[in-house]
Amino acid sequence: MGAKIAVHGLGHEYVNPFTRERVVALDRVELEVEEGEFLTVVGPSGCGKSTLLGILAGLIRPSRGAVLVDGRAVSGPGPDRGVVFQEFAIMPWRTVERNIGHGLEIRGVPRAERAAIVRRFVDLVGLGGFERKYPHELSGGMKQRVAVARTLAADPQVMLMDEPFAAVDAQTRITLQEELNAIARATRKTILFVTHNVEEAVFLGDRCCVLSRRPGRVKAMVPVGIARERRTWRQLGADPAFGATKEQVFGLVREEVGEVEERGA
Repeated sequence: MGAKIAVHGLGHEYVNPFTRERVVALDRVELEVEEGEFLTVVGPSGCGKSTLLGILAGLIRPSRGAVLVDGRAVSGPGPDRGVVFQEFAIMPWRTVERNIGHGLEIRGVPRAERAAIVRRFVDLVGLGGFERKYPHELSGGMKQRVAVARTLAADPQVMLMDEPFAAVDAQTRITLQEELNAIARATRKTILFVTHNVEEAVFLGDRCCVLSRRPGRVKAMVPVGIARERRTWRQLGADPAFGATKEQVFGLVREEVGEVEERGA
């Protein structure tokens, strides 16, 4: 059986609308993600991380190469892939429970079944007691929990997450990271998570995919050999294995940033 996600010979380029410059964002990307794996993607700014995720989501048509999910070519958005963005992409006129159940409503899931599914994911992301609240009554972290729960409730085979915790404060980010780790354990979803934060990438990932400077290529795949049930900040803060992996990934990213700085000097 093949990988859940397979990327072969992927390249993408575009023309900057302001400068009219041709930009090669990704080049010869080779990548596979296994069923149930949590893969984090890091790299220097502008290396094509979000472009890669957009192509996997079917929101961007690549210039060349093949992108497959379960052996089928990605040709556009589909229910097999759920996306969580950095922005709080929830509907301000809907309550928490109606936001979470939105995809189920579209699919025509019966009301009783829909309510049971919504309840499960409300509990999973810790939003009990806030079901009837509207987005303007929620904190940033709670809004992002709603977005994650809505994606999970639709039961995609793959979750694609584009820096989903970047817009929240540091303490909330730590809490959301631990909650996402618990969700990954509970659901066994295949997750691809883009971040610019090396510490976050190592905390969450089964492997970290490090992209090179633009045009983005896979520079390294770094395994994180830490059991998921041990992944709380209390336990990992002083863990030497976590520290060593974090330094390895940071060093790989820093090499790329350093080369960019030297070229610009």
